[in-house]
Amino acid sequence: MNINIGKILTAPLLYILVLVVGGGYWYTNYLSMQNNTVSVSGYADTSVKNQVASFSAGVSSINDKKEVAVKEVNDKIDSLTNAVKLFGIPAEDIKTESISVYQQTDSYYDNNEDGTSVQRSKPGQWSVSNSISIKLRDVEKTSKLVDLLTASGATNVYGPNFTVSDVSETENGLVGLAIENAKAKATEIANKSGRKLGKILSISESSTGYSYPMYEKSGMGGGGAPSEAGTSSVSKTLYVTFELK
Repeated sequence: MNINIGKILTAPLLYILVLVVGGGYWYTNYLSMQNNTVSVSGYADTSVKNQVASFSAGVSSINDKKEVAVKEVNDKIDSLTNAVKLFGIPAEDIKTESISVYQQTDSYYDNNEDGTSVQRSKPGQWSVSNSISIKLRDVEKTSKLVDLLTASGATNVYGPNFTVSDVSETENGLVGLAIENAKAKATEIANKSGRKLGKILSISESSTGYSYPMYEKSGMGGGGAPSEAGTSSVSKTLYVTFELK
């Protein structure tokens, strides 16, 4: 984009639109000659090793009798929960995720006297399911927990989904880098307009950018299922207004 410096210096109020791609975001920078300020965005990001692995494990049963299906599921989920606790997962990291109890519908054809048939439905078997979510805070034990879950009788196992336990400390460490990034862009805009950059007048921030890989493995048997915790990307975006001299 070509900037006409002569027009900038004569305009009472001018906004220069600068689009910068950084970490997947589009930013807009503003130069106000009337207020003698320049407002820019500052961006910084880093990668952090994942420290938490999350799983979902469930059991299900189908039976003609509702109470039989419910008891079977309750017994299985109790056994699964106890096994997870014995593995070392504290109670606060185990949570009931969903419970489902419903009666299926069976379709059949009823023949009429004239030879035609009509499709009808009738109550069928009872379907019951229950699942829990599990949070593992020692990712080095991920493979062992996968083996435990798949050998426990669980009919559905999803995970691990790796995440960072707390991004606040990492996010705070990016503030200075984001301000430096904003300062560099503001300095370039000020120089091209024939001005000098002054002090910071205001700083505001957007929500923290956070993305992480999700790995899903189910139905794996014993022998130590392979898993890699990987890293997550944490970013910080600040909007900074500088004085122009």
